[in-house]
Amino acid sequence: MPGSFIVTSFGRVISVRGSLARVGLLAASQMPISEVRATVGRFVSIRCASSVIVAMITEVSCENLSSADNYIAIASVDLLGEILNAADKAKFQRGVTNYPTIGDSVDLITSQELRTIYAPTGSDQINVGFLQQDRSVIAYVDIEEMLSKHFAVLGSTGVGKSTGVSLLLNEILKARPNLRIFLLDVHNEYGRCFGDRALVLNPRNLKLPFWLFNFEEIVDVLFGGRAGVPEELDVLAEVIPIAKGIYTQYQNTDRVGLKRIDPKQIGFTVDTPVPYRLVDLMSLIDERMGKLENRSSRIIYHKLISRIEAVRNDPRYAFMFDNANVGGDTMAEVISHLFRLPANGKPMTVMQLAGFPAEVIDSVVSVLCRMAFDFGLWSDGVSPMLFVCEEAHRYASADRNVGFGPTRKAVSRIAKEGRKYGVYLGLITQRPAELDATIISQCNTLFTMRLANDRDQALLRAAVSDAAANLLSFVPSLGTREVLAFGEGVALPTRLRFKEVPPHQLPRGEATISSVPSVTSGHDMHFVGAVLERWRGATSNRDAAPNDPIFPTPPAKTLSTAEAPMLQPSMGLDPDRFSLLKKPLR
Repeated sequence: MPGSFIVTSFGRVISVRGSLARVGLLAASQMPISEVRATVGRFVSIRCASSVIVAMITEVSCENLSSADNYIAIASVDLLGEILNAADKAKFQRGVTNYPTIGDSVDLITSQELRTIYAPTGSDQINVGFLQQDRSVIAYVDIEEMLSKHFAVLGSTGVGKSTGVSLLLNEILKARPNLRIFLLDVHNEYGRCFGDRALVLNPRNLKLPFWLFNFEEIVDVLFGGRAGVPEELDVLAEVIPIAKGIYTQYQNTDRVGLKRIDPKQIGFTVDTPVPYRLVDLMSLIDERMGKLENRSSRIIYHKLISRIEAVRNDPRYAFMFDNANVGGDTMAEVISHLFRLPANGKPMTVMQLAGFPAEVIDSVVSVLCRMAFDFGLWSDGVSPMLFVCEEAHRYASADRNVGFGPTRKAVSRIAKEGRKYGVYLGLITQRPAELDATIISQCNTLFTMRLANDRDQALLRAAVSDAAANLLSFVPSLGTREVLAFGEGVALPTRLRFKEVPPHQLPRGEATISSVPSVTSGHDMHFVGAVLERWRGATSNRDAAPNDPIFPTPPAKTLSTAEAPMLQPSMGLDPDRFSLLKKPLR
């Protein structure tokens, strides 16, 4: 039967089943041999009566071919969409309305047809790179679909994931200058990627008062990430609302005509985000301890006071406790500063987490996620924000016994409900199998880079549609900066390559320093001493002397004008990096 056709193409449809078809590749094709090279991942077009169906080759085989056939191979293809010839111009749409029939002509897709598929449909598109199949065709991403339905960037270490994130966020900043972006930077890589458009926060310049933490979060801080002692938790749950009432009473007595009221009657809960003072909290605990005659019961209160004092006096927690009550209720100023309202030319916040105590990182992330969502909820989403979680599997693990429950809950809440309130989620992870499946299933645009782990690949197969599932067989063999993009943000499941990122936008992490040859020379006892001085300084209350070369005293600044001092890992690939230890950090 194939021999009865005039051969102008390189193949014919020989079977159709649902969204799949099989194509016989003709030996007598008149196409140049270089163009006949049809292999997996290539797009083909099937010519039907009223449209051109776009399909992707997922398998090619010459096994079990009959010698009587005119075919040199059989290809399996996935039907992805169709190009309709409208009156004014051709238009691409997903899905297939007119299925091919046996004998329909099959060709390799042309550059013009690819441009029709990937043509930007409006101004709300960002250029992220080019197609792997045809480098002359730009790969656009629909920014509205990508953001409003959440997105994820997945890939193993060393495949260009961080560079891809820098590219995406910089392009988003260009396209949406009024969108606020909050990035959790786990390894302090992104401090210099966004120039003067980003505020960089770290333990040196962050002010996050302890009274903004809800009950679960402050317990996690006080008990160092371990489960709390039930008896001590009962005491805390009783006295925190009273301490909040006492503080409010102090504030109200400053105003003429307001009479004193019982703190217990004000009606605060342990989670109400209003200020209270640690001195009031410990005074209430001490008062209750003094009324007890049983020595073993008093030990519980004494241990609780000791815990609070230990954390309060730990310099690593200064961002929570130092001057936490200066200025009274500063919640509005803190949220304005964190989430860039107003932006003042810096719509983005980079939260560097590497300098925080490991025991408190989960609690800090929980507070930030929760406040981002709640602000979107109570503002009715009038000021949209993109919340980007790097190393997301740390905060929202699939294993319920790992990590901090409230953090997972806060991230999950953004994933499930955030889009209704203008809070969008971007997840970056190298271990998607360790990420909560419910959360990743809410990300409707996926940028998948090389993943070698079988569990990670299995999770992806469950997360994507059937039409894109066969593409995942390419995941283990993707090159650096190569991406499989699928979901709402792209026209078709696509193999593309991210475009080059300018040097000043490249993420620079601590680990990459080892590749600089000059660093290995000149290490002596002075160098080790300088490192140890900085190391000890991070966990001591020592006040820096005016001429202290390690920790210079920063000038006093307000929250709204504070500059972002860079932590050392963000200094970049500087051959003389370690000489910076002897100079004041800026």
